[in-house]
Order: sequence, then C-alpha cells, then structure tokens
Amino acid sequence: MNRDAPVRSWFTPGLIGLHTFAVVAIVFCVVMGLWQAGVYDDRQVHEQADKRAVPRVELTDLWKADSPFLKTYNHRPVSFEAQFAPADQQIWVTGKEQDGRSGAWLVAPVQVVGGDTLLLVRGWAPEPGALPGVPAGTVPVRAVLEPGEKNAGAFDPATRTIGAVRIPTLINEMPYDLYSGFAISTDADLSGGLEPVPPPVPSDVPWTTGLRNLAYALQWWVFGLFAAFMWWRMSTEIRSASRAKVA
Repeated sequence: MNRDAPVRSWFTPGLIGLHTFAVVAIVFCVVMGLWQAGVYDDRQVHEQADKRAVPRVELTDLWKADSPFLKTYNHRPVSFEAQFAPADQQIWVTGKEQDGRSGAWLVAPVQVVGGDTLLLVRGWAPEPGALPGVPAGTVPVRAVLEPGEKNAGAFDPATRTIGAVRIPTLINEMPYDLYSGFAISTDADLSGGLEPVPPPVPSDVPWTTGLRNLAYALQWWVFGLFAAFMWWRMSTEIRSASRAKVA
C-alpha cells in the first residue's frame, strides 16, 4: 500500500486548480474585509475629531434669547461679553467631583451683552464657603456650553446651595430671564481664586457610525468562510469520485 497516495490525491491536476482558486478567493475576501474594517475605524476617528475640533463662536450668534438648548450646543466653545450680577447672587452647586474629590461649583449669573442672563460656572472648591467677589464692568468670557442638569433638590437661600444646575428651579430663585442651559468658564482669571473646572470631554462616537462599512467587512469574511466550505466540499467530492473510479 502506498502511504503517499492519500496525500497525492489532494494534488491532482483538477484539484490544484481548485486549491488555487480557493486560496485566491479566501485571501481576497479577508483583504476586502480588513479594508472595510479599516474604513469603519477611520470613520470613527474622523467623527471623533470633528466633535472635538468645534470652532469657538460668539454666543449671541449661536444662541438667541428665549431659544431652547439644542443638542448641537452641547460642549460648544463660545465667547461673549457680559456683566456679573452682584456677588451675593452667586450660588454653590454641591456634589461636584473633581480629581477624585467631592466639592462644589461656584456659579454666577452673568448678563450677556445682547442676550439673556447666563449661569456661569466660575470654579470648584472643596466645600461651599464665603462667596468671592465678582469682576467689575463688562468683561470678555470664554466658556463651554452645557445643558441644564436634573435632580437638583431644593434650593437653600440661606447657604445659597443647590444640588445641580437645574434651570427651571433656579429661574424661580433669581430675578432674571435665564438661558435654558449654562456654561463652564475656561478663563482662569474669572475663577475667583477657585480651581478651574475642566469642561467635559465630548462623548465618544457611537459604534453605529460607519456601521455600513462594518457590515461590509463581516459580509466579506462570511464570503471567505463560504469559499473555504465550498473548497472543502468540492475537494472531498472530487477525491471520493476518483477513489470510486479506481475501485
């Protein structure tokens, strides 16, 4: 009995052509799948870059008075000129963590030139305390917009504290027409000696961005598996037919 016969049966002229075609087809499907997966990754990276590289705009050009806070305003860098309300109208927003520490935000109402009153986060402190003074006159402000928060709890006028920057609650406590969102100052000079609050980082791009390319990648890999299956099936049938003829 020739022990090499089973091995040689895989390399008959007919099967060599089938092997070659299968290898080419499988490699092609794998490469195409990797290419589509790469396109998907590029889409994710580009979308994230677009979200982070948002140009700073004038607040009054972006957001009109009495207009709702739109999703496109979230984390948007803005600049504007404003006058601070009296220092005793500032509030402390408790339960704010920074660098692993629990503390409070100092929030000041500022009258935007050409707009409404905006609540501005000036800085962070380990605990509420005496309200620092405010800048005099009209000052330039650079900040990042944020939507109003929820679950504020009650406002305590004695300590000027509240649990969140909840606009519907605070609008009843202040004699101003407030914007429906607030802003976090990026100017250390306006912090009142407190620690600056780093603006939130834009959220990650959802995995569904570029989903079509990811689906194409999976489709190509399925084609590759199907090609491998068909190669195995056809090769087995050809070898079985050859053995039957010999018998």
